[in-house]
Amino acid sequence: MGRADEAALTADIIALATQYGRYGYRRITALLHRAGWVVNVKRVERIWRREGLKVPHRQPKMGRLWRNDGPCIRLWPEYPNHVWSYDFVEDRTHNGKKFRMLNVIDEFTRECLAIRIDRKLNSTSVIDVLSDLFVLRGVPGHVRSDNGPEFIAKAVRDWIAAVGARTAFIEPGSPWENGYCESFNSKLRDELLNGEIFYSLAEARIVIEGWRQHYNTERPHSSLGYKPPAPAAILSLKPCQSSQAERPTMH
Repeated sequence: MGRADEAALTADIIALATQYGRYGYRRITALLHRAGWVVNVKRVERIWRREGLKVPHRQPKMGRLWRNDGPCIRLWPEYPNHVWSYDFVEDRTHNGKKFRMLNVIDEFTRECLAIRIDRKLNSTSVIDVLSDLFVLRGVPGHVRSDNGPEFIAKAVRDWIAAVGARTAFIEPGSPWENGYCESFNSKLRDELLNGEIFYSLAEARIVIEGWRQHYNTERPHSSLGYKPPAPAAILSLKPCQSSQAERPTMH
């Protein structure tokens, strides 16, 4: 004989799986706990498989980057604001026009600090986004980035150094060296971009920002014990007082 709450639990699991189509049963279990259910992951897994729900494919494991002489040159984040990383993602609106997203991540907390969206983004955009974040969050120890032209522009390097941070560029052809941002980008595309049609840039900004807030405050993160990177209770941060280099005039 089944449990009295089996039907209600099954309905909630199906509802969450429908709402978050790329979540597996472990992440769904964390959401159930947040909703007040006292249920273990094995029971959720049993119902999940009984109902024929699909578990998302695991991402392939990524290796570390090593020097030829042996020591690992990976810069591992050790505390909040130790290492930030940032990268570009592209998508298109319904009319076929491209737009770009500049994603900034705190590698230790896994929080997405910002997503800047525009048709074109360049080194000026990088400085604008980082400047706003440095005022709000303080200056990080290191800023990791790709080695594309927007990121290695002299104006960006000089500005980052002027405010007291250090740059950390990844090796060419080694995306795993920027693995935190790569992982975030894949989740953004898998859970949102692949299933959305944006009819305007304004719509894209609103929907993507909503997803960013959900990612930070609600979405269970497996590496954080299925807790969100930045629960809503800690988001009311006051701007930090820091000496800030002026933004350079870009031509």
